[in-house]
Amino acid sequence: MIPVFNERKSLPLVVSDLPRGLVHEIVVVDNASTDGTALVARDLPVRLVSEPRRGYGRACLAGVAALESDPPDVIVFLDGDYSDHPEEITRLLEAVAAGADLVIGSRTLGVREPGALLPQARFGNLLACFLIRILSGHRYTDLGPFRAIRWEAYRRIGMTDTNFGWTCEMQVKAVRAGLAITEVPVSYRRRVGVSKITGTVWGTLRAGYKILWTIARFGFNRGKRETGNGKR
Repeated sequence: MIPVFNERKSLPLVVSDLPRGLVHEIVVVDNASTDGTALVARDLPVRLVSEPRRGYGRACLAGVAALESDPPDVIVFLDGDYSDHPEEITRLLEAVAAGADLVIGSRTLGVREPGALLPQARFGNLLACFLIRILSGHRYTDLGPFRAIRWEAYRRIGMTDTNFGWTCEMQVKAVRAGLAITEVPVSYRRRVGVSKITGTVWGTLRAGYKILWTIARFGFNRGKRETGNGKR
């Protein structure tokens, strides 16, 4: 699952590096791109889904909804900016095969190219992971978007966030649902182009506020476990 917004230059690189033998289907969700990303995607071996309403969470929700009629065993979420190393999907899937329900690709535990993870992103990750640990009792090292989750586990936690809170919502709800969670180290490089979030002051502030709000919203219910489709 690759949500994209104006990633026409990087998307072909991401798709070409995915190991075909391990991936049943590549779903690209175009989130109202204006640079011709959708046109580029049509020439790639992917299934293209359109979500005209902007928002990272909305794109992910739309992609998952497109799979409802024939769901996979595992969904791997991967950004389209080529900052992660798609070939390292093997690390995440090996952890799932070993029994994990949710696997976070941790950039903190892996090797990072100098300048790949901007200072504001590093600080935000540290703060968010600290707050999750205080409120939920689980220790994460990263909110990295490169992640794998079993289909049944995904359906169980009931994802709802439509934008910047998507990753931390999944991680907090996974703890509440009692999922088997693990992290694996992944490599990280400077993305192609400029980040829409940490690349601007306004984007950083908006994302930071939403992430903290999401952690507080779901984290303070630490005593309640999720059942069914996210209902308590």
